Amino acid sequence: MSFAYPWLLLLLPVPAILAWRMRIARPSLPVPSLQLWQHTDRGRAQYLWLLPLLRIISLMLLIVALARPQAGSTHTVQVSEGIAIELLVDVSSSMDMSIQLPDKKQNSRMQVAKELVERFIAGDGEKLKGREGDLLGLITFARYADTRSPLTFGHEALLQLVRDLEIQQRPNEDGTAYGDALAIAAARLRQLDDPEVRERRSFESEISSRVIILLTDGENNSGQHLPVEAAGLAKEWGCRVYCISLGDHAAPSRSAPSSSAPLADPPLSEAERVLEHISHETGGIFRTAHDFESLLAVYSEVDQLERSRIVTRQYTRVAEWFGLPLVVSLSILIIALVLEATWLRTVP
Repeated sequence: MSFAYPWLLLLLPVPAILAWRMRIARPSLPVPSLQLWQHTDRGRAQYLWLLPLLRIISLMLLIVALARPQAGSTHTVQVSEGIAIELLVDVSSSMDMSIQLPDKKQNSRMQVAKELVERFIAGDGEKLKGREGDLLGLITFARYADTRSPLTFGHEALLQLVRDLEIQQRPNEDGTAYGDALAIAAARLRQLDDPEVRERRSFESEISSRVIILLTDGENNSGQHLPVEAAGLAKEWGCRVYCISLGDHAAPSRSAPSSSAPLADPPLSEAERVLEHISHETGGIFRTAHDFESLLAVYSEVDQLERSRIVTRQYTRVAEWFGLPLVVSLSILIIALVLEATWLRTVP
């Protein structure tokens, strides 16, 4: 219990002092002796002391009410400012090409991409920490872009969808339409600003940033949206795009003498320059990968750049209790006035 104006409690003795002063100053009639009345019944006069006592209690309670007694409680809430991430994965036929693993063996780009996307979501305990607490969605694309999973906190179901990804085998559906996939992803992230969508899907955490991670090994040759057009939409709607080109780049040679100048990065292809432009335009980064390790390094870099924050907020709830002493004070005062006007009425 606390008081908004505790200094008012210093006035609590004042009613008693005033009552004592008034009792001394009250006019009286002197008589020579009280022996004539010592055997008489005092009647109601013996209760006259109640009137000043009730007034003193009423005034003291009024002072307590003016001091505003309060009962407060402090609540600490941890709010996760998460990140909404759309994962875009190329499933065109070119993803069936081989890529080198750490043990020098070969595996398809699709299998490597699935493994690293899975590790990016769940974490591997080493380079990747996992995306617990973040909204994640999955979109695949070949000739057409398909939403495999809407933005969700259900990462277990999302991981199963990633494991089940397969390369598009139908010739009439083969191609690369990452422009459409990028436009769909940006639109999905924009919907997070709609209060009705957040309420319907029970989104409680705050979304501090919106991210699109685009993994492809080719150039956009299908679809209705040009990549630059989709990038403009993503930029307008506050989405950062991280582009990863999983192409046929060879690892930089390390056999040159240490005294020689460092080798320059291989020039980017036309398709890679488009991806680089998309990333720079939206505030993301562009990286190329040629094998398992380089792709892992890219996902690790993105994982470190985009981390959610935990914000601790304190709320103090204050309950006002001045009403209780105020009501009691007025009730006692009314009782005192009624008694003074009726049963304990005195005549000067």
